[in-house]
Amino acid sequence: MTGPHRTGRRLWAIVGATGTGKSDLAIELAETLRAQGNPAEIVNADAMQLYRGMDVGTAKVSVAERRGIPHHLFDVLDVDEDAAVAWYQPRAREAIDEIHRGGGDAILVGGSGLYVSSVVYDFRFPPRDPALRENLERELEVRGSAHLLERLRTLDPEAASRVDPQNPRRIIRALEVLEQGSETHGASLPEKPVLWHPYTRLIGLHVDRPALVERLDSRVERMWAGGLLAEVAQLRANGLEQGGTAPRAIGYAQALAQLDGDLTERDAIAQTQALTRRYARRQVSWFKRYPDLEWWDAPAPAAALLHA
Repeated sequence: MTGPHRTGRRLWAIVGATGTGKSDLAIELAETLRAQGNPAEIVNADAMQLYRGMDVGTAKVSVAERRGIPHHLFDVLDVDEDAAVAWYQPRAREAIDEIHRGGGDAILVGGSGLYVSSVVYDFRFPPRDPALRENLERELEVRGSAHLLERLRTLDPEAASRVDPQNPRRIIRALEVLEQGSETHGASLPEKPVLWHPYTRLIGLHVDRPALVERLDSRVERMWAGGLLAEVAQLRANGLEQGGTAPRAIGYAQALAQLDGDLTERDAIAQTQALTRRYARRQVSWFKRYPDLEWWDAPAPAAALLHA
C-alpha cells in the first residue's frame, strides 16, 4: 500500500457507540479540512450502511445532508448479499488510497468494530475453503447451529465465547478457519495492533451512559415514526429475507416480525431499544481496547480536533 505512505496524508477514524454523532462530526471535519484546501472525503465503516435502501433504520446520512462531500462505500450492496469484513477491507483501503492520491485526508467513520479494525490495523484473514464450508453448511441444515457451536466450544472456547450464538454464519466461519489448521481471528484485535497507515488519528466519541440511553431510545421511536415499516416492506420485496446479514440487523428483524404479526409495534420498538442499548455497550468495550484512541465528549467541534 504505497499511496498513503508516500503522500503523508492522514487517515482519521471516528468511532464510538451508535448515536454519538459520528457522522455529523465526520462531515464537519471534512468541511473544515476542505476549507483549508485539503479535499478530505469520507469512507463508511458501518456494516449495515453498505446496503442500498437500509436508510431509516441505520440513520444513514442522506445525499443532501452530505453537503457535496464524497462518501465512499455507502449503498454498495443489495440486501440479499452478505456483508463480510474480508470483502470490505480491501475496498475500504483502496478508497482511502484513492483519496490520498487526490491530495486529501480520508475520514473513516462508523461503529462496526471489526470493520474499523480491519482497516486501521494490520489485520489479515485466514484463507477460505469452499468445500469445507459447504460441508459445514450441510451439517448446519441437518443438525442445527447449537451442534456446531458446541463443537467450536470444544475446539476453541475463547472463539466460541466471542461468536454470536444467533449467527450461524460466524460459527461456520470460525470452524472453517480452525479446520484448516489456523487460529481463529474471531472478532478480536491482534494482541499487539500495528497501524496499517502511519498517519492515523483515532477519535472516539463519548456520551454519558444515561444521556446515551435516552438518545438511543428516542432514535428508535423516530425510526418507526419516520417510516421504518414501509422501508422494510419495500426491502422485503427486494429480497431482504434472502440475505444472511441484512435481515438480522437490529430494528429490521423486529420490523419484519411486526409485519408478520409476531410482534406488536410496542414490543418491536421495546425490543429494538433493548438490543440497541446492548449493542452500544459492546461497541464501547470494543473501542476501549484501541491503543492511542483519543476520547472526546460529544459533540466534539472539528476545529478543536485540528488544534489538539
